[in-house]
Amino acid sequence: MAYLVAVDIGGTFTDLVAFDRATNRVLYTKAPTTYGNFADGIMECFGKVSLSPREAALVNHGTTLVINAIVQRNGARTALVTTAGFRDVLEIARGNRPDPFDLHYRRDEPLVPRELRFEVGERMDGRGEVVQPLDLGALTELAGKLRAAAVESVAIFFMHSFANPQHEVAAAELLRRLLPGVFVTYSTELTREWYEYERTSTVAANAYVGPSVSTYIRRIEADLAAGGFTGSLYMMGSNGGVLSTDRTCRQPIALVESGPVGGCIGAGAYARALGYDNVIAFDMGGTTAKCALVESGRFAVDSVYYAGGYKYGFPVKSPVVDIVEVGSGGGSIAWLDAQKRLHVGPQSAGSTPGPVCYGRGGTQPTVTDANLVLGRINAQNFLGGELSLDVAAARHAIEEHIARPLEYADDEGVVRMADGILSIATVVMAGALRRISVEHGHDPRDFVLFCYGGGGPLHGSALAHELSIPTVIIPPEPGTFSATGMLLADARLDDAITFAEPLAAETLDALEAAYATMERDMATALTAEFGAKTFRSERFAEMRYRGQRHNIKVPIAPGADAAAIRTAFERDYLRRYGHADADAPAEFQALHLSGFAELDGPEIARLPRASGGRAATTTRMVYFADAGGMLETAVYDRYALEPGATGAGPALLEEYGSTTLVWPGDRFTIGTLHEIRIDCTAEEREAV
Repeated sequence: MAYLVAVDIGGTFTDLVAFDRATNRVLYTKAPTTYGNFADGIMECFGKVSLSPREAALVNHGTTLVINAIVQRNGARTALVTTAGFRDVLEIARGNRPDPFDLHYRRDEPLVPRELRFEVGERMDGRGEVVQPLDLGALTELAGKLRAAAVESVAIFFMHSFANPQHEVAAAELLRRLLPGVFVTYSTELTREWYEYERTSTVAANAYVGPSVSTYIRRIEADLAAGGFTGSLYMMGSNGGVLSTDRTCRQPIALVESGPVGGCIGAGAYARALGYDNVIAFDMGGTTAKCALVESGRFAVDSVYYAGGYKYGFPVKSPVVDIVEVGSGGGSIAWLDAQKRLHVGPQSAGSTPGPVCYGRGGTQPTVTDANLVLGRINAQNFLGGELSLDVAAARHAIEEHIARPLEYADDEGVVRMADGILSIATVVMAGALRRISVEHGHDPRDFVLFCYGGGGPLHGSALAHELSIPTVIIPPEPGTFSATGMLLADARLDDAITFAEPLAAETLDALEAAYATMERDMATALTAEFGAKTFRSERFAEMRYRGQRHNIKVPIAPGADAAAIRTAFERDYLRRYGHADADAPAEFQALHLSGFAELDGPEIARLPRASGGRAATTTRMVYFADAGGMLETAVYDRYALEPGATGAGPALLEEYGSTTLVWPGDRFTIGTLHEIRIDCTAEEREAV
């Protein structure tokens, strides 16, 4: 057997999906995330399904290691080497003030403290001409200072290196030779765009996480090799494609949103297969809830990402799937502030100790505890019976920390407070869905809500009713769907260069020549890293009206003339901002190229488990506040439902890793790919 394996490490659980192309056998499992050593959780998953690494031909892996290191500020001791006079670029940042009414506003501190930021003599001009040669003697002397400072990583940023990276390359070669064992990276191996602050913050972040990511990847490679693995290990990039481990070790910042991306890929694949043009992918895990737009089977990719958020964080110039994330997952803690107002998250119980009902030492009530108290989770069949949940402990936690302080300490009060926890979580998650749709010029009612993750199917119907979304789709095995999406990922590389030229017919020859060079380089890289014999590419340009500061990203068709590019620019500008100016001159700022090479992944239709089990239903009392309280609710074994099966809410469809909740009045159907389709238009039908 030669399994294709995908592993997704989340905040609470580590998920594994394995597919054997020869037999169509599919294996799904979850294990608690092991924060001491993430690789231990991966190997535990292999053991739980009795799969040896030697049986795997390929392993695709997504991880939250990079973003966790940045948010928790536990990365490497990093130094910055920069052009004389530009030591404080990280500190100065941009002059905007995202929150003008906060008198105490301060951005997050830079990843590199001032005492570890060093200047060296060198200078290029904006055309890439040498103004001052690189002072190699001063750089050699600086290497001694870096060694004495016990730095683990060095980031190099020189002014105007986007136009000519010669000095950065020479400095990196020298420091790598003089500082063996120290991670050295430079800005133009990450991005060749001209924004000096963004390039500085990007290379600083790359250096900050470099040592830990390199160590982590080599550890996984060693553990897999010890189990007999001889296949290919790829990492899930934030851009929606897999990356080679060698590239990842050089450019670890490309994994900044590695974890959530797999689900977006899977949602896009299912949208294409099911014939849906507009889908909102919604992933609710143990720590966070995330959502992304999928249009025409494709998800949007942003060219800049704000680590820590736009308000307080810093920019990373690396392609990242456009994802909105909020701290509202199954493990999110419910708490009261000093005025006794109820909040949910962003603090999470994680996997250790986890929700109170797990019985692992958790004491603070969570969203999972609230779902359990309301009857929406089967205490005896959680994770297929691998973990029994303690209902009494969950009730006691809600009573002690929420209900009693609010003087709702009787049994009915505890239930109402549990429902209040879920109501607040719904509002928070609905806000994220509005940000990804309404704020991008879209009406959520025109989309299908595609829900996955351990908690997504439990909350999908509530969110659909909150936003008047007519249809909810739950894919097979939603609890491990992000890992499933990783099995469907292609190899993808992205490149970008500065191209500050007006939109005019005389500019297009230079534009076409630049794209042709980028495509040749892309083909060489995809062949070297993945053995790709063919690849496809997509062109985009960052454009704006002359005189503006901000750009929009516009698709550029090969051979398009100036009129066609202008039409595409004005169409996207109008949708984003509600107006366009046909008379104002437009200009390019940067050219982007995405290159794809298909990997030998599975077909979607072969992924669901074979149906089996009893089709008969049981019932359980489940609380629905809008329907009057506790209702007798049908409980189905999802694996017993064949395509074409239908039912009406209230209903629960249970499976390994997740439970789907169908609200009273809604109807569900099992589709051709074993997906659950929930029709949430009951109120509209009644009105008609």
